[in-house]
Amino acid sequence: MSVVFTCLDADTLGGIQQVTHTLAQGLAGRGHEVHVIGLRRSPAPFRYVQRPLYHQHVIGRPAENALARRLANGRLKRLFADVRPGYAIMTSPSVVARVSALLPAAFRPIGQYHGSYDHARGCWHLASIRRHYPALDQAIFLSEDDAWQFSEHALLPNARALPNPLAEWPAEMSVLETPRVLGVGRLEGVKRFDRLISAFARSDAPPPWELHLIGDGAELDRLRAHASHEGVADRVVFRGLVPAAAMPAEYLAASILGLTSEHEGLPVVLLESGAHGVPSVAFDVSGGVRSTGPVLVPPGDVDAFAAELGRLMGDEEERRRLGADARARTEAFRLDHVLDRWEQMFAHLDR
Repeated sequence: MSVVFTCLDADTLGGIQQVTHTLAQGLAGRGHEVHVIGLRRSPAPFRYVQRPLYHQHVIGRPAENALARRLANGRLKRLFADVRPGYAIMTSPSVVARVSALLPAAFRPIGQYHGSYDHARGCWHLASIRRHYPALDQAIFLSEDDAWQFSEHALLPNARALPNPLAEWPAEMSVLETPRVLGVGRLEGVKRFDRLISAFARSDAPPPWELHLIGDGAELDRLRAHASHEGVADRVVFRGLVPAAAMPAEYLAASILGLTSEHEGLPVVLLESGAHGVPSVAFDVSGGVRSTGPVLVPPGDVDAFAAELGRLMGDEEERRRLGADARARTEAFRLDHVLDRWEQMFAHLDR
């Protein structure tokens, strides 16, 4: 049977897209016929897999009027009609709302949600999940905690936990001696790198400790100004975009990872850093974050975050202990283990 992933846009730089292409390549490598569909074309396409073993499709353009939407829906239905029957995995509430009614009866509808229950209930996502997900064959969430909360509070009888996968398992671990805190992600408001900069400044980190931020986005100039305001402009290094192939070296050169996002599901950056034995400090914003084992801080508490950063900066032995624990926890998220769980779910749906 085929496996079809549908995203709002499949080639934007983002966590949902990275996970989708990782799963698609992994399942295709196990002999499944796999398709990845983007409902609209990304204005800045990003290539996740250099030699994909799966099929990729784009249905429409970013700006859609009613006529364009009808035409795109027709193209989508024809595409599904040309694909062998199988499993249709819709990667967000907006995709489920649009696509589930268009699926042929031969496809088993599966809805993912890449956020947390707490985030969903704070926006329109929870109402959409309550409306559309109960009719699906399976509703997938990123942690056991989130799956339970959706089951209990959104009355979903079909909730199941399937975590994000770690695409590569590194052979090396960081020696945790470089005086560097790492932040990785889009420089956008939701990632709240301003809080990470403030925490770094308040941690009283002595030189030569630096904060390196990897990523690009609309907040770059504001974050530069914020670093200057906090008095650490000379020790906050904005690295810009780093190719995926070069990221292992970045983790090996780091001693602590900081995650100060407003909300997260199960961030791949915590998996990647943990696999390299790098301990992390994170706001406690989801079951997915908790499942990776970082040092947890109450959401938004910058002073508490600064205290934990300072503690780890000053204690190499504790960094090593937490780094080893992070690598051990991350073992469960290795791609082969996660693919096994996907295939177990497919077998369960077919019984």
